[in-house]
Amino acid sequence: MLFLHYPKCSTCQKAKKWLDANGISYEDRHIKEQNPTIEELKAWHDRSGLPLKKFFNTSGLLYRELNLKDKLPQMSEQEQYELLASDGMLVKRPLLIGEEFVLVGFKETEWQEKTI
Repeated sequence: MLFLHYPKCSTCQKAKKWLDANGISYEDRHIKEQNPTIEELKAWHDRSGLPLKKFFNTSGLLYRELNLKDKLPQMSEQEQYELLASDGMLVKRPLLIGEEFVLVGFKETEWQEKTI
């Protein structure tokens, strides 16, 4: 599994502790230093079954600075992928990517269902 996170994010820290406490092995990836690519985002979006807007970090400073709440509805899917790939801080985190699933954000019960 691939675990994308931002180390200073408290939710990401909680998710990492949970993974470690449950003995789940994963590859660690700093989302700001290694932004997801457009290809990765498309594959994860398809696998997740979620609307693309769920991949945006709506509580982030950059999201608010760019006024994305109003701009996203007018943007094409390709433009949204390009935006997400441009800065890891725009991506909702943590992300846990498995062969059969993509989990966006940390919800312990959902993570438990998919990983244990």
